[in-house]
Amino acid sequence: MAHREFKDRDEAGTLLGIAVAELAPVHAVVLGLPRGGVPVAARVAEAIAAPLDVIVVRKVGVPGQRELAMGAVGEAGILVVNDDVVRITQATRAELDEVARRERETLERSVRDIRSVRPRVDLRGRAAVIVDDGIATGATMRAAVRVARADSVESVIVATPVAPPSVVTDFEDEADAVVCVVQPEPFGSVGRWYRNFGEVGDDEVIDLLRAAMIRTAD
Repeated sequence: MAHREFKDRDEAGTLLGIAVAELAPVHAVVLGLPRGGVPVAARVAEAIAAPLDVIVVRKVGVPGQRELAMGAVGEAGILVVNDDVVRITQATRAELDEVARRERETLERSVRDIRSVRPRVDLRGRAAVIVDDGIATGATMRAAVRVARADSVESVIVATPVAPPSVVTDFEDEADAVVCVVQPEPFGSVGRWYRNFGEVGDDEVIDLLRAAMIRTAD
């Protein structure tokens, strides 16, 4: 496909779903990254007839360098530590624990409403299809992959409508498969590749999860 803009997340998810379906993942669950990744993930879940859930992660940033992840926290008490970053930055265990504690508090507030509607899917032994509306640097998606691995998934598929070619290549080492519809260069930003890139609200995420639960129950 030529490097083009998507009309919106709905169109992007439809095209991504077609591409993911070609992999024919077995016993899959589609995990959207809130909030922007969830509308895209909803279309992917429909395309492969899989349940839709979210994977909420928070980067555990190095003190003074918040964008540099020394780890990540996820639901169910999962903590993933990036040993290389910890070693290079000489971050202490006390610093790691303190940042992780703060990030977990934020994470728990984020998922409270979601889990009141959508109980968490058990990921053990499943193919986790992790979806975002685009990947720029890859830090958040990388954290999500590591959290999913720590949750004993069988395999991880990273799926996104748009990402730079170099990032796609990087994730080929992190995931079992990577699906990306367009890989423009130069990249700019994720929003550059959508004509409509409005903010996704919490209510929309809840509505999409509720609708998906009804669909998969039929």
